[in-house]
Amino acid sequence: MSDSTKLTHAGSEPEERALEAALRPRNLDDFVGQSRVRQQLGLVLEAAKIRERSADHVLLSGPPGLGKTTLSMIIAAEMNAPLRISSGPAIQHAGDLAAILSSLTEGEVLFLDEIHRMSRPAEEMLYMAMEDFRVDIVVGKGAGATAIPLDLPPFTLVGATTRAGLLPGPLRDRFGFTGHLEFYTVQELELVLRRSAMMLDLRVTSAAFTEIAGRSRGTPRIANRLLRRVRDWALVHKLEEIDDQSAAAALDMYEVDARGLDRLDRSVLEALCLKFGGGPVGLSTLAIAVGEETETVETVAEPYLVREGLMGRTPRGRIAMPSAWQHLGLAMPKDAIFASAQSYENDED
Repeated sequence: MSDSTKLTHAGSEPEERALEAALRPRNLDDFVGQSRVRQQLGLVLEAAKIRERSADHVLLSGPPGLGKTTLSMIIAAEMNAPLRISSGPAIQHAGDLAAILSSLTEGEVLFLDEIHRMSRPAEEMLYMAMEDFRVDIVVGKGAGATAIPLDLPPFTLVGATTRAGLLPGPLRDRFGFTGHLEFYTVQELELVLRRSAMMLDLRVTSAAFTEIAGRSRGTPRIANRLLRRVRDWALVHKLEEIDDQSAAAALDMYEVDARGLDRLDRSVLEALCLKFGGGPVGLSTLAIAVGEETETVETVAEPYLVREGLMGRTPRGRIAMPSAWQHLGLAMPKDAIFASAQSYENDED
């Protein structure tokens, strides 16, 4: 994967993670965007404080980078409670979950990221822990096995998932509040960037904020990352103030175009249009054409291209939509128009 792809998609280095943590809002009032979820969650937390009890379990769903981890930290801060962080992939056995649950203190907030990837035995143990604040620890094997009940102090589970549909119904129903996070508008991302720029002590014009926000794919995490790259560019070029031209020049250097597409995104569109005449073409064939793994194309590039109306998914394969040809500055062949229309009409995904 290229450097530009890593810029917008990959995990951060330790220094980057530290900077991201520093830019996270500490309370609901500072959290930008997601007004509906923020208001509903604020009501849940305020009611819990009035009752002097732990807040109901919370499930947060939505694409990566929209603030699920930040909201879990805010929940703990608002409830004045400690926060324990783990993830679904790290809990592969019921014993792993039992060890975490048994060490929780009263009122503690347990955040489980990617909760849909937790093992089935651990999920079944979590049912009882969420509902009755109790788990059964099995000692021994076979006929001699004994279940020892263990009472747990009241706690709040905050689950985060990028694929809510993979959660089993019994687990999903045990959450008292479910919030789905939406992609941010450019105006909301500008507010995120203004706050971050102030914390980083940067002088940035309004036009530059708009330029960066427009290339951030509706995602605050990407917006903050692009802001730091623009900051680095300005530092090297000895600029005291970042304007829209400087921001555009910096992001062009990192191969993030005006619509937020990076090297991988454009490679997929160019292969689809130039090598396969607009499609339809199978995902594995498309991945080979751009020299990437199938999973990388499907999970990294495709969601944004489909959301932007540049690519379509059909039963016969992926197709280039008319806006893809326009974005690449290419003339759309007449047979591509017919193929795209036919394939799109038959889409049953």
